Order: sequence, then C-alpha cells, then structure tokens
Amino acid sequence: MANAEHLWRLKEGIDAWNQWRAGHEDEGIDLVFADLIGVNLSGANLRGALLTGVDLRDANLSLALLTGAELVAAELMGADLRRANLRGADLSGANLSEANLSGADLSNADLRRVFLSGTDFSGATMQGALLDTPVEGQMPVVMRSALPTPDTRSLN
Repeated sequence: MANAEHLWRLKEGIDAWNQWRAGHEDEGIDLVFADLIGVNLSGANLRGALLTGVDLRDANLSLALLTGAELVAAELMGADLRRANLRGADLSGANLSEANLSGADLSNADLRRVFLSGTDFSGATMQGALLDTPVEGQMPVVMRSALPTPDTRSLN
C-alpha cells in the first residue's frame, strides 16, 4: 500500500511536492498500488519512487523525473510521458498501450513484458533499454526516430 503521507503531499500540487522532495531526496517514495488515474504530475520529481502496480491511466507525466523508478506492472494506458526522464526505470510488465513517450529518455530502462499497443516512442532515447519480443496478441510497435537513421550516403 502507498504511504499516506506521500499521497497527501503529492495531492498538494507539483510545486509543493517538488519543494518537499528537494528537502527529502534520500527518503524512499512509496506510491505502490496508488490510484492516480488522470492526475497531473507534469514535472514531478519521482526519482527512485516505488510505483509498483500504480494506476496512472490517462495521467500527465510529461517532463516528470522518474529515473530509477520502479513501475513494475504499472497501468499507464493513455498516459502522457512526453519528454519524461525514465532513465534506468523498471517498467517490466507495465501497460503502456496508447501512451505517449515521444522524446522520453528510456536509456537503460527495463521494458520487458510491457504492453505496447499504439504506444508512441517517436524521438525517444532507448540506448541500453532491455526489450523482448511482444507477447501473443500485441500489436507491433513502430519506434519512429527512437533509433538513429543509418547514413546510407557512403554506400553508393
């Protein structure tokens, strides 16, 4: 269960949360199984947070700092994660269907066993990310601009 104080502080607003977080960087953030459907967490400092099983459907996490966060089996369907920093985050088993991760930093993130139907990874950085093959029934994902375009001019 999520830490009640952490939920309360988060619901005070992003500015208040980030100010509190600045003075409590070493405190482990526990939002495990929290119901955060549709909340605005744009720019929130959630570095290293425990977010296992959290419900963030349709939430705004654009520009959020989620480095090293544990989002195992998180529900992120339709979430806005544009330009979020997910470097080293564990998203294994998460539902990222219809999520927008354009411009996000997913370097060294664990993306194994994720659900990706309709997910937008355009412009995302994915160096060192752990990926596996889609599970049966998943739609293939086109990672537009996620990987550098090869320079073919020298091949002529």
